[in-house]
Amino acid sequence: MDEIKGFFRQAGKEFLSAAGDAAVGAAKEVLGTAINEIFIKKEAETKRVLPSIKNMRVIPQQRQLLGETQAGHYRPRQDTQNFDVIRQQCLASGSLFEDPLFPASNESLMFSRRPDRYINWLRPHEICDDPQFFVEGYSRFDVQQGELGDCWLLAAAANLTQDASLFFRVVPPDQSFEENYAGVFHFQFWQYGNWIDVVIDDRLPTHNGELMYMHSAERNEFWSALLEKAYAKLHGSYEALKGGSTCEAMEDFTGGVTEWYDLKEAPHNLFNILAKAAERNSMMGCSLEADPNVLEAETPEGLIRGHAYSITKVCMIDIITPNRQGKLPMIRLRNPWGNEAEWNGPWSDSSPEWRYIPDEQKHEIGLNFDRDGEFWMSFQDFLNYFERVEICNLSPDSLTESQQNDGKRKWEMSMFEGEWTPGATAGGCRNFLDTFWHNPQYVMTLEDPDEEDDEGKCTVIVALMQKNRRSKRNLGMECLTIGFAIYHLNDREFNVRPQGLSFFKYRSSVARSPHFINTREVTARFQLPPGHYLIVPSTFDPNEEGEFIIRVFSETQNNMEENDDHVGYGSTDDDNNRPGGLYPSMPMPPSPVAPAVDPQKEALQRLFRSVAGADMEVDWMELKRILDHSLRDDLPIASNFNTAQNVKENFAPLSRENGEVPNTATNDMLDGGNIVNMIISLLCGLCNKENSGGQEMYGLDDQNNTTQRLVDPNRNDDFNNPVMTATPDGFSKDICRSMVAMLDVDKSGKLGFEEFEALLTDIAKWKAVFKMYDVHQTGRIDGFQLRTALNSAGYHLNNRILNALVHRYGSRDGKIAFDDFLMCAVKIKTFIDIFKEKDTEHTETATFTLDEWIESTIYS
Repeated sequence: MDEIKGFFRQAGKEFLSAAGDAAVGAAKEVLGTAINEIFIKKEAETKRVLPSIKNMRVIPQQRQLLGETQAGHYRPRQDTQNFDVIRQQCLASGSLFEDPLFPASNESLMFSRRPDRYINWLRPHEICDDPQFFVEGYSRFDVQQGELGDCWLLAAAANLTQDASLFFRVVPPDQSFEENYAGVFHFQFWQYGNWIDVVIDDRLPTHNGELMYMHSAERNEFWSALLEKAYAKLHGSYEALKGGSTCEAMEDFTGGVTEWYDLKEAPHNLFNILAKAAERNSMMGCSLEADPNVLEAETPEGLIRGHAYSITKVCMIDIITPNRQGKLPMIRLRNPWGNEAEWNGPWSDSSPEWRYIPDEQKHEIGLNFDRDGEFWMSFQDFLNYFERVEICNLSPDSLTESQQNDGKRKWEMSMFEGEWTPGATAGGCRNFLDTFWHNPQYVMTLEDPDEEDDEGKCTVIVALMQKNRRSKRNLGMECLTIGFAIYHLNDREFNVRPQGLSFFKYRSSVARSPHFINTREVTARFQLPPGHYLIVPSTFDPNEEGEFIIRVFSETQNNMEENDDHVGYGSTDDDNNRPGGLYPSMPMPPSPVAPAVDPQKEALQRLFRSVAGADMEVDWMELKRILDHSLRDDLPIASNFNTAQNVKENFAPLSRENGEVPNTATNDMLDGGNIVNMIISLLCGLCNKENSGGQEMYGLDDQNNTTQRLVDPNRNDDFNNPVMTATPDGFSKDICRSMVAMLDVDKSGKLGFEEFEALLTDIAKWKAVFKMYDVHQTGRIDGFQLRTALNSAGYHLNNRILNALVHRYGSRDGKIAFDDFLMCAVKIKTFIDIFKEKDTEHTETATFTLDEWIESTIYS
């Protein structure tokens, strides 16, 4: 029967070829029924027959709609489309769905150029008379490649058909061209930790009435063509699917983790790895390197270079020869073209080696010699002729209950999302040691070794995937070069959150990704003893922006958590564990014995009265005047500057601006000069330890709106330091208002004396911290210093908050200006206080009504 089928297939093709264009229609009419329905049609046993699609059970899953937003998860479009709602609306109106988000136009086809011919978008009933979603079920033979260079996608789709539960998670069976047909279909893909439901219409690109891209061997079967369209929509266009790795599509179909091996450097146990992968229902593919001079060149052995093949079976086959018998490692592969382009070497279709295989063994492995693109090879020939193999290890939720009951093993999985933000958490690889430790960090704990491991080690697969790069190819965005390193932690180091520079300076990694490479995902398999391990994912260069997810698969339980700081302020237990003084404490002034009457406080009260006016409160405008005069940069002035007179002349206008005439006490203060300088010194961070040997004094230059340093002529100062400035116009309205709101308990918009005093104390502390990190006196600190600077000020923040602060307050070059640093400190303190006021039971949980939250956040 197989030989007869092959004869008529070939005869039909030759007849149609010889008939010429004028006779094609007649040829199809005469032979079409015989060839298409009798010989080319797949026999029922080669297909997965669906006796009752309506009753097919789909694995429960968390499903999101394309365009649906979620915290920390990117969506290409903000519009959401619900399949059930759309279908019901179309049925009620009697119309067919036309997708406005993926229109039947050139922009959905390609982004780099216009098509080179006329493309006609047709619905299946316009292409053939009896369109079907499935014809006699589905199989790998339904996946045929068209003109698009997405063989990697086809190889994964062919693999997908091997497992019904996986297939129907991606291809929901609740759709057809007969019952409730409305021109709308949907498919589900795994995207960075979520299953996304993608809705499409059934208009497909054709040329001369034929499908241009993926199609089935059956002209009236359309599930595979619609699947490809949904995947193209997910990534923005059909062109976005050109070129890729089978790993990528296999992951998007399963939510699994892929790994790949260079077969020229294959591990000695690769066949066992592949066999175990097959036992766990893993999806597998392989390929040969492309010929740079010829597109998809064919080798003398019948293999296609630069082409993705799917691995459909791995097993040991009994072989009996006249001289000996035994078992031979074999592998079955499939060319997604689904035609006669097959391997022609040993164990190819109808090769003489098969006569040494018992008939029952042939039946067991489903051997057939159809010219369908599927063929067998010995494992040794596979190693010799192929160059790369890819394995998709399925996530734990991919195994059905019955598969688990049948003894199928599943992986243990942990997964985290993160991002690299320039100037905050994008530290680059270990080549950049000073910033490397700023990368996100994750702690993995392995407790039990593998059951079958004689050395007591744990199998671990670590996978680092960057997000949303293919969908942004139309913006010129390509994959970043990424990788990761793994470090062993002892029990003491396990409690340090996060690890600092000193840890990485003196420790080497125990494992790492094999490469830093610009692919969507980097994966590696390791054998590690039980213990604690630190995983650091990074880009190769610092300051490269991107989102990622990191996953860990292990044969036994793994416990994984982000190695990050606890959010809050004040000292924590973690402070005692920070190695090498990672976060230096803010230098504090010496604490002399307090006199019975505090002259500094008295002077501050006189200053407050002179500025506040009759209402005895300071609003944001009055605060701005004080800050603009007081928190200006250190500038050198002539050594013969008259200190007291300058203070008196330049400070007095500050009071006159408020419509107040300085009183006698104020004049006394101005005449004295030194008390004012003490207050100004407080504002300008004169608590620096370096000043303990000699006191600097500051005067106000009202004309230039700056603070000038009053210099002792006997001191040897460097007057060439660059200035430290807030903004050319002084402090912004926003930061002054925020400072008032931070301490304004009654929400009056003004500060009383005690609130004013507390604010100056905070500003003095923040100024001192900033100056400690602004070692070059540029008025800006590096974004990578923000964590340590804020920690020195008493704040503990995690990576997410740091990323948000750098996005909000950082400059394009990743720097933080002084006034922006103050704003960071003000915002953090304010929101922590708002939260703690509601967290009365100290459970790190607070409840707000909507109006309470809006009132608190708007005013802050």
